[in-house]
Amino acid sequence: MSGRTQKPTVGPLPEATTASSPVPAALTRLAWSLFAASVVALVARLRLDGAWEVPGLVAVDGLTVLLWVVVTFFSGVVHSYSRRYMAGNARETRFFVGVFGFTVVVMGLVAADHLALFTALWLAMGLAMAELIGLDDGWRQARAAATVARRHFLASGALLAVAATTLWRTTGATTVSGVAATADGVGGVAWLVAAAALVLAAMIQSALVPFHGWLLSSMTAPTPASALMHAGFVNAGGVLLIRFAPVVTADAALMLGVVVVGATSALFGKLLKTVQSDVKGELGCSTVGQMGFMIMQAGLGFFGAAIAHLILHGFYKAYHFLSAGEEVEHTVPTEADRTPGTSAAGAVVVLATGLAGGALFAVLTGKGTALDSGLLLAAVVTLTTLHGARSAARQTGLSAAARYAAVPLLFFPAIAGYALVYEAVSVALAGLPVVSAATELSALHALVAVAFLAAYVAIETGVYRRSERLYVALLNAGQPAPNTVLTAREEYDEY
Repeated sequence: MSGRTQKPTVGPLPEATTASSPVPAALTRLAWSLFAASVVALVARLRLDGAWEVPGLVAVDGLTVLLWVVVTFFSGVVHSYSRRYMAGNARETRFFVGVFGFTVVVMGLVAADHLALFTALWLAMGLAMAELIGLDDGWRQARAAATVARRHFLASGALLAVAATTLWRTTGATTVSGVAATADGVGGVAWLVAAAALVLAAMIQSALVPFHGWLLSSMTAPTPASALMHAGFVNAGGVLLIRFAPVVTADAALMLGVVVVGATSALFGKLLKTVQSDVKGELGCSTVGQMGFMIMQAGLGFFGAAIAHLILHGFYKAYHFLSAGEEVEHTVPTEADRTPGTSAAGAVVVLATGLAGGALFAVLTGKGTALDSGLLLAAVVTLTTLHGARSAARQTGLSAAARYAAVPLLFFPAIAGYALVYEAVSVALAGLPVVSAATELSALHALVAVAFLAAYVAIETGVYRRSERLYVALLNAGQPAPNTVLTAREEYDEY
């Protein structure tokens, strides 16, 4: 007996009735129309020279059209998925209006050039997401989760306003592009205030440790809204840093600080994920770690890599959130489900695959071939490949020989694909003031590398599981706000 429940057959969408709202269908078509228009805009932007702007207000560059394509694609998928997911829900129309409005706000944000417009849209983006988190306003846990998120987003917006105001008063520029052009003249206390506010705003929006609580408390959002949040919204921190890259890269010490906060979140997110007992909780902690890695890439000076990472992570998270229901299958444990150990031959294959994967990434991107921060980036890619290769080698669906042969065949094309996406994104961002600004290696970079290696060894060997104190600390750090959690069976039955 396998113990697996039979997968149900999904039927067609309910027949429309005279009482049905036309809004979901209309907005779904409009979302896909925006995607098609964004693809055309991306092709045109890559082929045509010249400025696409409303001077002093809006500027459309390679990053703008690239993110338009990504955001509208995810929005189209979420709209289409939600036609079935929200069917019959009393808040269906409100949900679709909220998702489409969020899409339009994000499209405006990535095109905004005026500092005040950029800040206003940043705040509007957060408030729109908070509304989706608390969509079911008759559910007190949802209202509490929306309040937690709204407070964080208001704080992020306030920090961005401080940074924008400081930069405007210091440089006299009223636009993001103007600040970028005059960032070399910013220094002293004004620069420190602006740069620190920018980094903190990015950390909050991307749910980095210690600001990850709002993300773990947001599980009251409808699953399609969670997909949009984890695939798009949290990426805003990376977009903010690349827009103000000339300010952030002005000082090597600040860049090191960004590396540290990103690496800390990447490591803690991975550890927090190991103690989660539910699918969405695991995905949330995974996002905390992945956003940490994205911010770390920005701190290393590789903004193109950060954008490539947020795009690929968006596809990954959108898929996993929208298919989260398939993971909740009741399975009776069997001997076949036990994870086998790795033999000596398997260990050799895994190690060779990891090292060769890191070398392949370095050759294809040029990162890691010089004594600069690119070495740390290549090292993290190597450790990530080692972890993934070992997990693949321990799967039980194939014989040992087949598993070990499949590992390099699986990971080398994946790494090559990542490197090619990175290079393609760098081409699209070519017109930006800063796309790559590798920094010199320092003792702190080496310390971060050692921390990643230690975490990898601890996770792979399971050493960290032997400490009850560490387990409890991770369990507590990965908990949502208490007032956002359903605690009574009656509440589960109702909602």
